[in-house]
Amino acid sequence: MINRRQFLQTATATAALAAQGFSAPALAQQGLKMGASSPFSFEELKKRAQEMARSPYVAPPSPSPEVLYQIDYDAHGKIRFKTDLALWANGPSEFPVTFFHMGRFFQKPVRMHVVEGGQAREIIYDNSYFDMPADSPARKLPDNSGFAGFRFQEARTGKLDWRKNDWVAFLGASYFRAIGELYQYGLSARGLAVDVAVFGKNEEFPDFTHVYFETPQPGSNTVTVHALLDGPSVASAYRFVMQRASAIIMDIDSAVYMRQDVSRLGLAPLTSMYWYSEKAKTTAVDWRPEIHDSDGLALWTGTGERIWRPLNNPPRIITSAFADENPKGFGLLQRDRNFDHYLDGVYYDRRPSLWIEPQGGWGRGSIQLVEIPTDDEIHDNIVAMWVPAEPVRAGQALELRYRMHWSAEEPYPTPLARVVATRFGNGGQAGTNRPKGVRKFMVEFIGQPLTRLPSGVIPRPVLTASRGEFSNILTEAVPNNVPGHWRTQFDLTVTGTEPVEMRCYLRNENEVLSETWLYQYHPAF
Repeated sequence: MINRRQFLQTATATAALAAQGFSAPALAQQGLKMGASSPFSFEELKKRAQEMARSPYVAPPSPSPEVLYQIDYDAHGKIRFKTDLALWANGPSEFPVTFFHMGRFFQKPVRMHVVEGGQAREIIYDNSYFDMPADSPARKLPDNSGFAGFRFQEARTGKLDWRKNDWVAFLGASYFRAIGELYQYGLSARGLAVDVAVFGKNEEFPDFTHVYFETPQPGSNTVTVHALLDGPSVASAYRFVMQRASAIIMDIDSAVYMRQDVSRLGLAPLTSMYWYSEKAKTTAVDWRPEIHDSDGLALWTGTGERIWRPLNNPPRIITSAFADENPKGFGLLQRDRNFDHYLDGVYYDRRPSLWIEPQGGWGRGSIQLVEIPTDDEIHDNIVAMWVPAEPVRAGQALELRYRMHWSAEEPYPTPLARVVATRFGNGGQAGTNRPKGVRKFMVEFIGQPLTRLPSGVIPRPVLTASRGEFSNILTEAVPNNVPGHWRTQFDLTVTGTEPVEMRCYLRNENEVLSETWLYQYHPAF
């Protein structure tokens, strides 16, 4: 698991030069040291990754590991990139680039390059790019040690102060983040997930080792970044075309070349945090009512079904697979936007939702959800990813295209009623002895189809479970005067400790009124 709080806590050019784009001499005048030029294209990067995959993996050398180890959490937090030296601080890009320093938790160097006119030049690391205390151990690092990551700052000509605000950050292995429409970081994505939660194997974290920034045209709201990913089992090439709109849109092209067989290769993987929410009340675990970056996995299957699966903090590592063919989309979403449900100054109510929109047919496979137990909010304990149906073998090549939507809501909302709350407690009736082994569930739906019901008509819940028996089923309008807001409740009687898979949706005669609620209940938890 990744410590998410460590993820992100941590000059002048003439107008004529800005209009023409920054050449290597101009960047040098700005204060960045530049390496020699070499030809670059995405196709050449793909060939390079393919050639690398034919040879054994060699980890990038870590400069002065003993020095990097001294740059602990506190020391790293005191190192700040000088925004006057930001790449494109004065253009031509609207979005300057600043860099993260290496440290104890980011010891593998990332080589940064600027591409212009088909030529790439490396930005040579120098500690003079950073503000740091006089006694910082970072001053002991040699020149050209490399960087830990980068981020795009907000527009130079926008309403926000670009020196203090950023909208995309890449830091740590192949992890990256973007803010959504509510201007808040939250969950992460990554290039690949390799052997997540595979019994008897350690998860592998391949790294972005080389990054290439294409010099954009002045005034463009789009930036293009290429990245080379390398790890023991895989080498890959990526192209990110990122658009700064109200939501952050990323179009991703990836070419993946396998060095070794992989038991579970996760493509377009998402990583988030879920500790607890309203559905299962805890006693004095924390003063806040809810703590999570995402509260559910949304699926839009190849057959058109819309599914909502609330997340769990399970008693043990659990992997759920949702088989599909050519899915229309999936994502980890934060649906609960009520600040009073969190009461936290880190604004969990503003965390972005992240939706994956496949481009082209992905074929057969499954969207897999990995849920890992956690007792704190500092750990990313949720992974969602696409896993091909066929095993991935050494020598195999895969190409995948998809679009990411970092937004407040799903980009293609269902016309059906949505699930807006899941709650459960002791079964039976209030004021009576509650039976043991019985749980009561309450699922709330809201949406346009429920507002069109004729007077007196009550939608019917369609319920199934992998085991156990339902009783005390009741559906009613929520008494809050909100049109189309209904809830269904039911008791589940079950024995044993194995998880129970439940499914529920609302209908009226032959009309489906809601998306499908899926839930995995752990009786012993």
